[in-house]
Amino acid sequence: MKRIVLLLGALLLCAVQADAAAARERVKVIFVNPGKVGEVFWDLVSDTMRAAGRQLDVDVEIVYSERNHRTLLELGMAAVASASPPDYLIIVNEESAATPIVEAANAAGIKTFLLSNAFTGAEAQKFGAPRTVLRNWIGSLTPDMNAAGARMAKALVDAGNRHQRHATDSKLHLLALGGDERTPNSIARTQGFTSFVETRSDVVVDRLLFANWNAAEAETLADRYLGWALRTGIRPAGVWAANDPIALGAIKAIEKRGFAPGRDIGVVGLNWSPEALAEVKAGRMIMTDGGHFFSGGWSIVMLRDHADGCDFAAGGAAREFPLASIDRSNLSNIEELVQGRQFDRIRFDSFLARPHRRCGDYDFSLNALLRASRPVAAN
Repeated sequence: MKRIVLLLGALLLCAVQADAAAARERVKVIFVNPGKVGEVFWDLVSDTMRAAGRQLDVDVEIVYSERNHRTLLELGMAAVASASPPDYLIIVNEESAATPIVEAANAAGIKTFLLSNAFTGAEAQKFGAPRTVLRNWIGSLTPDMNAAGARMAKALVDAGNRHQRHATDSKLHLLALGGDERTPNSIARTQGFTSFVETRSDVVVDRLLFANWNAAEAETLADRYLGWALRTGIRPAGVWAANDPIALGAIKAIEKRGFAPGRDIGVVGLNWSPEALAEVKAGRMIMTDGGHFFSGGWSIVMLRDHADGCDFAAGGAAREFPLASIDRSNLSNIEELVQGRQFDRIRFDSFLARPHRRCGDYDFSLNALLRASRPVAAN
């Protein structure tokens, strides 16, 4: 009887969701993507956004600024000045490049949503929280990078102790390769790393360098560090890399110096990139943290609710969402979904707050993502 009641409840929920989908109006969103076409992470953000849009009756238009701040400004201003402006404008505030766009959109009455990087420093003081100074800046969604950076550091140190990668001074010697010294996400990752290692008396950070998110630059920096370590007789235990491309560059340097990544030297990265997942599977990387490219899909979920009168501000207009680590213990749960970019398998409607009458209440965790993923259909 209990199973029948549960089944009837599930069928009723599906019927309610179907009725809601039939009644809702289509929404137009423009996303000014700061990355380059073909840049894995930002393409994945776009892919999850499009998948959510297809399911939730949201017309998603994506334009790429190709890592050019002038182009980003031009594209954003063009969207604001369009004869048929979007209902919502999603933008990434990289190095404050989006600020004039958000101000112009606010004046034009276009609702804006900041993704990944929100206002910081003087901007945060000037504008305050969403919907205060800028009434049409309705919210932001940023990843918890500080926790990710610390989690990566812990995995690296734990692996070093487990595999006894200590130098003659009984310490674990690490190389840290950050992304840059300017962007909030990079700063938060690095702070997470340093906050963890500062609590460990068994860890020495030999170098903290910045690779500008670049695999080639990371390879050069890692090679120089390994050369120095060999000359001074220090055994390197691991490389903390701020993202997966940096980790992959470091792996190349490790191999060139005659070490075996994963066996002799541990490496951690961040992004859940397909390339890094393959390295985790092969045992050449300890883990890749991340999942933040799903912020593209999560933003569409939140804006769909907002358009339907279920305001996410009830749970906070400026919010942070958790990342998660992928290692060999849980790789099989996510590998196929990401490697094949099978994001249409995800039931994005299951994340909506409106059908459950819990506006602003979202669970964007890895467990929730896995629960919402449809199994691959058998041939």
